[in-house]
Amino acid sequence: MLDVATLRVAFGVVALTLVFLFTVTTHRGPRSAYSRWWSLALILFLAGSAAYLFNGTPHQVWANPLGNALLVAGAADVWAGARSLRLPRPEVWPLVAAPVVAFGVASLDHPATNVWSGGAAFLALMSLMIGLASYELSALPRSYSRVRRPMFFASATFSAYYFLRLVAFMAEGPDGATFRAYFGSAVTTLVTMVLLVVVSFSMAALSNEQRTRDLNARAMHDSLTGLLNRAGFIEAATDTVRQMQREKSYGSLILADLDHFKSINDTYGHPAGDDVLQVFAGACMGSIRATDVVGRYGGEEFILLLPTAGPDRAQEVVAEISRKLTAAHADDPRLDPTASYGIASFGHGITDLNSVIASADSALYRAKALGRNRSEHGLPQSI
Repeated sequence: MLDVATLRVAFGVVALTLVFLFTVTTHRGPRSAYSRWWSLALILFLAGSAAYLFNGTPHQVWANPLGNALLVAGAADVWAGARSLRLPRPEVWPLVAAPVVAFGVASLDHPATNVWSGGAAFLALMSLMIGLASYELSALPRSYSRVRRPMFFASATFSAYYFLRLVAFMAEGPDGATFRAYFGSAVTTLVTMVLLVVVSFSMAALSNEQRTRDLNARAMHDSLTGLLNRAGFIEAATDTVRQMQREKSYGSLILADLDHFKSINDTYGHPAGDDVLQVFAGACMGSIRATDVVGRYGGEEFILLLPTAGPDRAQEVVAEISRKLTAAHADDPRLDPTASYGIASFGHGITDLNSVIASADSALYRAKALGRNRSEHGLPQSI
């Protein structure tokens, strides 16, 4: 059987190859957060394994604690990558605390003579961080990707393996027959190499999927206001209306248009106009519920879909948006933007979203014809 040093060199070659392949296959074009975390984890695994090559030399006193810290940092990055699939940013403190603890405990456990210095803390932290990664993968929506399943089972198995290593280590020490046969450094290095290969290519597929989702999300959003663009709104609103039909629910649609917006651009410049658009978008977002859908319909026109909201509730939303718009520009009396609104209410019998939008558009036209800075209601749709 190959000795541990030879296996660690082989592990380093595999890890280095995976770093190169993963970088080439996933870092073309916009990079996903997940790919960056996994690439960093591979580099840390490679560095940690290299540090252990100094075992048995005078450098072991610092190399052994450093190897523990680097491998735990790599496991923490695996967790951070998995978490980035669900949340924008992972917490920083676990990324720092885990390797610091691993290094500190190993440094106090006679690393100059003890190859397994800080072994219990190292094994526990590896099991914990990879276990947390498997939890993050299990928490992804079922529709996210089929790739998440083998990744979840691989990470869960690896976490369980390190937990069993910890149990054997605590029970009989690193020189025990069971530990050496099933959980020693040689066996673990082989298991890790296999899992790295499997997980790396699964992660490449998942990373590409995440990047595609991000690109699709950008394509569906307005770059200036951050709201859904016209196509994004229609897609989201159509899905919401279908859900309302199944639930036999009702709702309202609001079409809003900033009054005299061209004169704002002509008088104060396009940056001022952009500011008004952003403020109005913020006023819309600050006046709706999580279940509502809002988008920039085009130019200075905005659109909101309010499920389970009748005409009165829609009117309250309009008043709140106007109040926020006025308050945002209270310090600049020269710039006093207003908006006109068309409101269309509908019931579960509605089958065509375009007819609701047309009704709101007619109401908006009346609001502008009657003097602007007001709201008008269209004819109820299928109530």
